[in-house]
Amino acid sequence: MTDLRPRFWETVPLERMTRAEWEALCDGCGKCCMNKLEDEDTGEVALTNVACRLFDDATCRCSQYDIRHQFVPECIVLKPQNMDRNLYWMPETCAYKLLWQGRSLYSWHPLISGDPDTVHRAGVSMQGRTVPEFEIDDDDWEDHIIEEPT
Repeated sequence: MTDLRPRFWETVPLERMTRAEWEALCDGCGKCCMNKLEDEDTGEVALTNVACRLFDDATCRCSQYDIRHQFVPECIVLKPQNMDRNLYWMPETCAYKLLWQGRSLYSWHPLISGDPDTVHRAGVSMQGRTVPEFEIDDDDWEDHIIEEPT
């Protein structure tokens, strides 16, 4: 991470970050890779523990990140230009969402702690808590709704 400016997230607007800085904002919690249920009437979004088929439960990362759209065309590429359309489904602890809202990163965030495992030790990540989407029928996703870890 030597190509990152010191504490860039405190001084650099999201739209002016380098690609490396943007990617470094991801805390590795894996919540964005969980399938969600959206209430058509209220717009409320519920997080499930049903993981995308490309999600690696051990690392909390996409197993095919660079080519994920070949397998999951609907996977969203988050960027400053589409944040306003995607904030509603993003986890409350997400660094992108926090910075967009003018808030600070949590102490367990790897950029603050210097350790990529603090997100897991803090109990915020989905590590070891998921079921693969191919094992669960779509009609049963409601049985897998979870409260978002904070």
